[in-house]
Amino acid sequence: MISIKTSEEIKIMRQAGRILAQVMKKVARQVKPGISTFELDEMAEKLIKNFGAEPAFKGYQPDTVYNQKGYPATLCTSINNEVVHGIPSPNRFLKEGDIIGLDCGVKFQDYYADMAITLPVGKINSEARRLILVTKKALGLAIKKIKPGIHLGDISSTIQSYVEKNGFSVVRELSGHGIGKNLHEEPTILNFGKPNTGPILKEGMTLAIEPMINVGDWKVKTLDDGWTIVTADNSLSAHFEHTILVTSRGAEILTQ
Repeated sequence: MISIKTSEEIKIMRQAGRILAQVMKKVARQVKPGISTFELDEMAEKLIKNFGAEPAFKGYQPDTVYNQKGYPATLCTSINNEVVHGIPSPNRFLKEGDIIGLDCGVKFQDYYADMAITLPVGKINSEARRLILVTKKALGLAIKKIKPGIHLGDISSTIQSYVEKNGFSVVRELSGHGIGKNLHEEPTILNFGKPNTGPILKEGMTLAIEPMINVGDWKVKTLDDGWTIVTADNSLSAHFEHTILVTSRGAEILTQ
């Protein structure tokens, strides 16, 4: 079952989304050569708490045999070939030419918002720049497609067709998701698929749409830390995500 949010729930989720967007904007400004991913993480956690919210990811424990204590940080900081879930470290410093995916979630009055962006670190090469632009545009095209009455597969196929037309690949082992009272809810939102398939969108649904796009092959693997997911062929990867509300007029971006 895909939950339909009440007007009161939507009001809270709008607040959660605004908080997260402000946090991400401030953290993004600090992305530069020489800063550690741990410093970015500390900043994000402090900002979230200053807004009266809680980090959504810290202590989060999916069904994994690797780590019984849950995710150890507030931010996911995924660099270059890391697709998602890169763990911040005081020993990991950003270098000129890197790209970094920042993924963060907040919990505010028992409701969640989730967001990701990929940023250049200083000057980056043309391929990395194009990867970021295509991934961001894929999310934008998917969001424009959203309205009551369309199938979830229409969103998935929009992302896939645009990405593959530009010569990149869509990660198939990871997906977006519903969001609300829980960080991850139904439905699973694939970044590949066929039009006119899957559940039909209805007003009041809240979705976290997140294209994860690789320069090379779509296959990925998990590192020994049990969290960091990297491209199997060591190619660059980018990730963008917004929390979306389906309205009668189309999509409202809650994390804008």
